[in-house]
Amino acid sequence: MAKADTTPRETVPELTGFQRDLLYTIADAAPAKGTKIKAALEDYYGEEINHGRLYPNLDELVDSGLVWKGERDKRTNEYGLTGAGEALLAQRCEWQAGKLEGVSA
Repeated sequence: MAKADTTPRETVPELTGFQRDLLYTIADAAPAKGTKIKAALEDYYGEEINHGRLYPNLDELVDSGLVWKGERDKRTNEYGLTGAGEALLAQRCEWQAGKLEGVSA
């Protein structure tokens, strides 16, 4: 049986898959307007993402400190990853890579 990883890590916030996809999308497009993020996710999912799903999730990520929100102008917000958001994605990528070791496509 494999030994458990006891390396101390920052607490990983509980995110939905959609919120993780938002982080990856923002990392790729930042700083990005909500409409750009929405379009990228719609391309990925192959379906429309409604505002009632997108913006509350963006607000949760802002409130959790993983995403920053700024004003591009009076009507338009833009979003980017904070240092904590970048660290979380790096940790996630490392974790995923470890899980896929030895798996062939």
